[in-house]
Amino acid sequence: MPATETICIRDARRLALARAGLLAPKWTGLERRSSGRGESARTAALAIIRRFGYLQLDTVSIAGARSHAIVLLSRLEGFEPSFAEELLAPGAALFEYWGHEACWLPLELYPTFAFRRKAFRAHPWWGDVLGEHPDVARRLRRQVRTQGPIRSIDMEGQGSSGFWDLKVAKRVAAALWSSGELAIRERRNFQRSYDLATRVIPAALRKRRVSLAASLRTLLLYAAGGHGWASTGTLADTWRLRNLRPEIHAALAALVAQGKLVRCTLQAPNASPTAGWIRPADLELAARLARCRPRADRGVLLSPFDPVLWDRARVRRLFDFDQVLEIFKPAAQRKYGYYCLPVLAGDGLVARVDLKANRKAGTLHVLSKRFESTGGRRPTNRKEAEATRTALARYAAALRLTLRE
Repeated sequence: MPATETICIRDARRLALARAGLLAPKWTGLERRSSGRGESARTAALAIIRRFGYLQLDTVSIAGARSHAIVLLSRLEGFEPSFAEELLAPGAALFEYWGHEACWLPLELYPTFAFRRKAFRAHPWWGDVLGEHPDVARRLRRQVRTQGPIRSIDMEGQGSSGFWDLKVAKRVAAALWSSGELAIRERRNFQRSYDLATRVIPAALRKRRVSLAASLRTLLLYAAGGHGWASTGTLADTWRLRNLRPEIHAALAALVAQGKLVRCTLQAPNASPTAGWIRPADLELAARLARCRPRADRGVLLSPFDPVLWDRARVRRLFDFDQVLEIFKPAAQRKYGYYCLPVLAGDGLVARVDLKANRKAGTLHVLSKRFESTGGRRPTNRKEAEATRTALARYAAALRLTLRE
């Protein structure tokens, strides 16, 4: 069936930034200011997480904060970076599970992931861990049931070599969590604390039954709301939906029939049109954004795992920006740096910086700086340089570190 609407690259890009919470509040519907920590900061952070449906977690903290903190810092002025590590706590309206990757998700989405908990009775990486180690599983269940939450760092057992070859107890705990028997109660120093799901997830949410079809409709609509315009592949990959093509197409057709999505083709000069989807309200928002200057902000750093950036093909199409993560490359093979943060200025990605924080010395070092307009350390105009300086200064101030270039 042919698309009923079209959108150009510029409008899709601006819409993506609006829906991602990276424009002014009048365009995003989200607050840009936050108290450092406490309930008002928690509320502001939760509103951002609800916008995407997830906040991806990552362990790397070389830039002075982990990805989930950087995502919030880029959207909330005044937010305390360390508070991002405390968002998952008893009573919080979040739970941790496999969303886009390992993520914090709005608690109301817990029933929606019943299909994944069922599929993950065999762990997605390690297979039938529970069947292979039934005695360990029984002991771990009994310990958590009788003694309370257990941290992953405190589990017994001897480790062995290999990046993914964790202690058996840790694997079993991860499998029990993936299958839904255990839940993550909280994180301290980024260490998971496992507890029984019955003690973490409210009974009403655990007992609610949601079909696969209804789950897919919910998740695809969340993805569309976070992205603005998106292709089918982007919508599906937002939630790492695999081997569900017929069910995904049926869910999209149902959303169209309900008037919640419309087909929309992305028109790009010198490129084939790209079929996709958009919410009717976002089509209207894109039209309004086309008639204005969308960002007065002079520059902000984005996490390399920002929801705007993880789909490399989409980033290349909308921003003409090659988003790469070179953590796993040998140093000599890196083009940009170990953990580069892109610089957003206006509605474009104008530079990327590789940073290293030294908490003991209280400094934030710029290891490399690369401007997109020239492919080198010097920009083509003053605005790019100013935006990058502003972004770095804001980030360093948020971390309470002295910037060293």
